[in-house]
Amino acid sequence: MSTQNSVTPSADSLAASVRAASQKGPPPVHKWNPPFCGALDMRIARDGTWFYLGTPIGRPGLVKLFSSILKKEGDQYFLVTPVEKVGITVDDAPFVATDFEVEGEGEGQILTFTTHVGDMAVAGPEHPIRVDRDPETGEPSPYILIRAELEALIDRKSFYRLVELGETEAVDGTEWFGVRSSGRFFPIIPAAELPED
Repeated sequence: MSTQNSVTPSADSLAASVRAASQKGPPPVHKWNPPFCGALDMRIARDGTWFYLGTPIGRPGLVKLFSSILKKEGDQYFLVTPVEKVGITVDDAPFVATDFEVEGEGEGQILTFTTHVGDMAVAGPEHPIRVDRDPETGEPSPYILIRAELEALIDRKSFYRLVELGETEAVDGTEWFGVRSSGRFFPIIPAAELPED
């Protein structure tokens, strides 16, 4: 419960706390459970741009720092330090996957994604790909899990490249078009809905 004397931390104070806490590697966000200090006027747009007080954060290093202390609890997103926890707004997914590399082919194919803040994830059982479709337009929104419930929206050019690697496979009795990575098949669209050549 907040008191009138409590003050929501600023972006600068959060950054300073994180720098101090993460000098020996990535911040152990999963171990931090500080008290909630209120909401911060910070927002991550669908294209991955971070805003503070309505203005884009133009320093990539600062965005990378903040992204390293991001935590999701239920449907809410927070920035956490060992002593502070503040709520932020995320329009869609907190990250954007801007590229991926392909190794191998067929059953042995491995897809490694890179986000706009430099995180990497190998698609597979621990980093699944999922595709949401707009119920009205059918427009696909593909995502990959990056870490601890935090997903990246796969950007359009990367999604088109994924589709080029696609194949069909039966899943629970239905033929699906999808992609394979690390021995796992990720459905994208029912094969019956594929446009005919």
